Amino acid sequence: MHKSYNSTVVEASCFDNMTYVEKDCINFIDKVRRLRLGQGGTTAIQAYFSKMQARSPSFFFNMDLNEECRLRNVFWANNRSREACKEFGDVVTFDTTYLTNKHDMSFAPFVGVNHHGQSTLLGCGLVSNEDTNTFVWLFRTWLKCMNGKAPDGIITDQDRAMQNAIEIVSRTLNTDGACGTY
Repeated sequence: MHKSYNSTVVEASCFDNMTYVEKDCINFIDKVRRLRLGQGGTTAIQAYFSKMQARSPSFFFNMDLNEECRLRNVFWANNRSREACKEFGDVVTFDTTYLTNKHDMSFAPFVGVNHHGQSTLLGCGLVSNEDTNTFVWLFRTWLKCMNGKAPDGIITDQDRAMQNAIEIVSRTLNTDGACGTY
């Protein structure tokens, strides 16, 4: 954002000619990116996931809310995903979908490969933003779900925000070499 804002300052010749400050831009972008669930949407998701957890105590979910208690990001994993991660979570692929859903959120699955060479879901999230802070939240939440067991490697695309987040999260782990990106 900083570079984009500075470009508009240069275009306007100086800061005095600007009708807004950089914080206004950041707030506007945040407002546009917010999940548009409508009235009660966040509550409905929480109620549904709580019901799933009541049926299966090992069902895990975590919701990241903004200051206005609106959903920013959500992560969930069922028992099958959590058990699969114990067996097949040594190397994980992670990416976000290129297209977003009608709520402007990207789908973010964690995927491993089982002993038959088949993809197996190890947890998934919906994220409203694809920046470093969002991915740090998502990776930390996934590790919490998996009882702190970090993979030996994470295969991602060349997204810089993902790579930065993996580096930040791996520095906080007590492992040697875990969570490398490939």
